[in-house]
Amino acid sequence: MAWLLVVVAGLLETGFAVCLKLSHGFTRLWPTIAFACFALGSFGLLTLSLKKLDVGPAYAVWTGIGAAGTALYGMVFLGDLVSTLKLVSIGLVILGVMGLQLSGSAH
Repeated sequence: MAWLLVVVAGLLETGFAVCLKLSHGFTRLWPTIAFACFALGSFGLLTLSLKKLDVGPAYAVWTGIGAAGTALYGMVFLGDLVSTLKLVSIGLVILGVMGLQLSGSAH
């Protein structure tokens, strides 16, 4: 259950990163509100998961999901540059996240 919280928290991290961009420096109301909601949810779920998981792997998985998700969202919806190297790198991040999740850090 704790790893599920980390995964959802990582997806929410993607949401807050995208909304941070869309807020244009907190000058747009709705993206700013969405940023705050996603950020609070993400940090809240990560905090709950850390009651059962080691901080290193959990934090790495959380940031990996957020980084990969944000990069993919940017390429698909925001017109960010797509390159083979970028896609391979995102794949490596995802593989690293999976490896850390499988490392057995639950108590």
